[in-house]
Amino acid sequence: MRERGGVADKGRNVRQGYALLAPTLVVVGLTLAAPLGLLLITSLKSQSGIGFEAGWTLAQYSEVLGRGSYRILFARSVVVAALVTALTVALAYPMAYFVAFHARRKFLWLILLTIPFWTSYLLRVFAWKIILGYGGVINSGLLGLGLIAEPLGSLLYNPFAVVVTLAHAWAAFAILPIYVSLEKIDRSLLEAGSDLGDSKLRRFLRITLPLSMPGVIGAAILIFVPTTGDFVTPELVGGPAGAMIANIIETQFTQVGNWPLGAALALVSMTMVAVLAGLFVAAARAAARAVR
Repeated sequence: MRERGGVADKGRNVRQGYALLAPTLVVVGLTLAAPLGLLLITSLKSQSGIGFEAGWTLAQYSEVLGRGSYRILFARSVVVAALVTALTVALAYPMAYFVAFHARRKFLWLILLTIPFWTSYLLRVFAWKIILGYGGVINSGLLGLGLIAEPLGSLLYNPFAVVVTLAHAWAAFAILPIYVSLEKIDRSLLEAGSDLGDSKLRRFLRITLPLSMPGVIGAAILIFVPTTGDFVTPELVGGPAGAMIANIIETQFTQVGNWPLGAALALVSMTMVAVLAGLFVAAARAAARAVR
């Protein structure tokens, strides 16, 4: 009787759990799974005018994978996103470390770190366009100091401008998860390392860094995935030299009107990002285990 009652209670708990998850599952299905399904269906069609031809085809994927210009854009997008991720995490970690271990009023510091992100994303991109422009703040300052004879034209409309702008735009998304991981570290572990004669650097490499890796990995994924698909920043500060694959996808949907090709580009891009993100997580975990 007890066993039957336990099985019945377990089944009832499972049903209650699914009932609680049902609204979320419906929302996820309508807002994520359904659009992805429509995108897949569209990518397997051929377009004739404003309509689709009957039947199914892989011609769009053949064009995406076979054209060299698309492969170059894919590679550029990955490289730019990787540079943005590395730069942002490298700059965010010391700040998160300071707030977690040395700051007295941590909440105030977190508020101050997020203040620049209370403004619109577009406004921040335009601000960097002004800063990096031919007559912008940097060129004006260098001219005023006599370090250059004429304004530098290489600060804007190139991958460098895209990396700098995206690194600033996503800084808070790197600081916060790293800070949470650092804050959760048991300080007694650091004290034990000190008692055993470890230097500050050795304690950091053996204790702090491995235990904060979940936050670092989370921050890296939070930055890498969306920056690979960003098209606003490359459009405004990147120019032709800083264009990424998302700009071509946006062009196919809004200007050219070739929806099947745009859908195929989007799905290949998402698959590429998912594979690279999975490889990164596996490599980061292996490195963290090796450090321990």
